[in-house]
Amino acid sequence: MPDFPKSLLDRAAKVRLLLMDCDGVLSDGTVFFLPASDGSVAETKGFDCHDGIALRWIRDVNIDTGIISGRGGLAVRVRANSLDMRYLVEDRTDKLASFEEVLDDAGLEHSQVAYVGDDITDLPLLRRAGLAVGPSNARPEVKEISHWITPSAGGHGAVRDVIELILKAQGHWDGILARYSD
Repeated sequence: MPDFPKSLLDRAAKVRLLLMDCDGVLSDGTVFFLPASDGSVAETKGFDCHDGIALRWIRDVNIDTGIISGRGGLAVRVRANSLDMRYLVEDRTDKLASFEEVLDDAGLEHSQVAYVGDDITDLPLLRRAGLAVGPSNARPEVKEISHWITPSAGGHGAVRDVIELILKAQGHWDGILARYSD
């Protein structure tokens, strides 16, 4: 991870909730349609294990997490549940209304929320989040307004990058590393 500017660390130090899009952030955006012999089709996606362990670490320091996605599906619900995410909003194309509802429920200000998005549907949330982040493969419009662009692509460690930034800014990183020392 690079050295971070003070202004970015200050934003990350305030984060109490990490929200993210799913497709293009938690996954690389690929959707697999798996046909069954009865003619039905199951949909699934892949998720990065580095993101998964980091999502556990951030919960361990009492920072809630959640997904706001215009799509949904069983794979997303299973992933959110397996990582004890507090919020899962799916199949809602009005992401801004969902974002505001989540913040209201959490009792947080915009400055206390990090949002990770990759596409133009995420722009309204990124404009309001205290820490707005795009993965390295985000659309140009997202990169233009984000406070930080991760070194990793969506679905390939971008969420891990964000969580490491937050944990370092809040002084938790050494404690995480200590868990795995001899």
